[in-house]
Parts: sequence; C-alpha cells; structure tokens
Amino acid sequence: MERSDKTARELYQAIKENPTRKRFGFGRRPALINIDLQNSYTSVGEFSTAYETDPKQLDYVNALADAFRAKHCPVVWTYVAYMDSGEDCGVWGTRTDTPDSLQNIKADSRRAALDDRCDVDRARDIVMHKRMASAFFETNLASLLTYHRIDTVIVTGGSTSGCVRATVVDSLSRGFRTVVPEECVADKHESPHFANLYDMALKYADILPVAEVVAFMEQYKPAN
Repeated sequence: MERSDKTARELYQAIKENPTRKRFGFGRRPALINIDLQNSYTSVGEFSTAYETDPKQLDYVNALADAFRAKHCPVVWTYVAYMDSGEDCGVWGTRTDTPDSLQNIKADSRRAALDDRCDVDRARDIVMHKRMASAFFETNLASLLTYHRIDTVIVTGGSTSGCVRATVVDSLSRGFRTVVPEECVADKHESPHFANLYDMALKYADILPVAEVVAFMEQYKPAN
C-alpha cells in the first residue's frame, strides 16, 4: 500500500490538476439522476442527518434539470423512505434505532420529502422511490434508461461516499458513461467526500465542473 501525508482533498486536487486517465466522455443521449435531495439530507439546521458542501448545490442541480428538459432528456429524482415497521430497510436498518436512523425515514414524512428548493416538474420528471444505496438496486431505473436509449448518466445528490458512489459504480457496471458534476454532490464530512471524488475519478466516472456539463447540454442535439 502506498503511503501519503496528503489529505483526501489534496489527493483529489492533485489528480484534478493532472489527470492520469482519459475521460469516458459524453455519449449520444444523457439522463440526469438526482440522488436523495430530500429534507433528511438537505435541510441543514432542521435535521441532524443533513449536510451541505457547496451552498449553491441545489441551484446548480435545478439549472441542469432545466437544461435536460429543454432537450427532452430524462430527469430523475430519487428519495428513500420506509414503512412504519422499517422492515423494508432490511439489515441496513439494524445497526441503530434512533429517531434519526435511516429506517425511521417514514413514507410521506417531511424527512422523506424532496427539498422544496428542488425544481421538480411533476408532469415530466420521474420521481423514484428507492430503499437501498444505489438508484439502480431493485428499481426500474435501468429499464427506464434503456427505453429512452440512454448511454450517458449524470449523477448529482448525496451522499458522495454513499448513495452517489453506489449509483455511479452501478451505472458504469451497466455500461453507461457516467459523469459527476463536482459542485452538485455533497457529504457529511470532508474526508469521505474528497476520497470518493478521487476514487470515482480514477475508476468509475468523469468528475467535471457543473459549468462544463451545462455547456454540453446547451450545445447538445438530440440523437435520432
């Protein structure tokens, strides 16, 4: 194992400034997947489970959503929530049992609701209920992307080290070019945030400035 005195932020910054791998690049048709931008994880000061990395994260996500809709590309919002018993959280919900625990995000609760600051078009966007980390696990996301002939997945949301990373790994594993706009993902703590950006950049995704993704969508011409 290589040893280093650099922090996770410094390791990420180093490969950001001097990339060692070529990009996967954008393909012919993209989809936007916004992971768990719900009050439990975004409403800082209201819920102890919430966090913020870039204070403009939701503004950037909304700008991306507008750009995707303008080009008739899918926009997906996921959220986690569980039945009153919490049993549909499975073994994932067995390590703690406090009011803040994962399995106690109850369906139709404020913790489960998407943040009001999210610009969700309920007539056009897809809102998807998931129960595990990856947005692909036991949901119809993969078949939805196949239906829309998607080959590129843009992932935003939280947490960088949890549900974002799990979705990114599953996205690549299913053959999708995968892009993470850096300003659009967040985590509870700095070290796992940057450690996972570093790891995803080396292995699983293109980590790009959100401005570059917006610019791509502005010039994008829908594929036949």
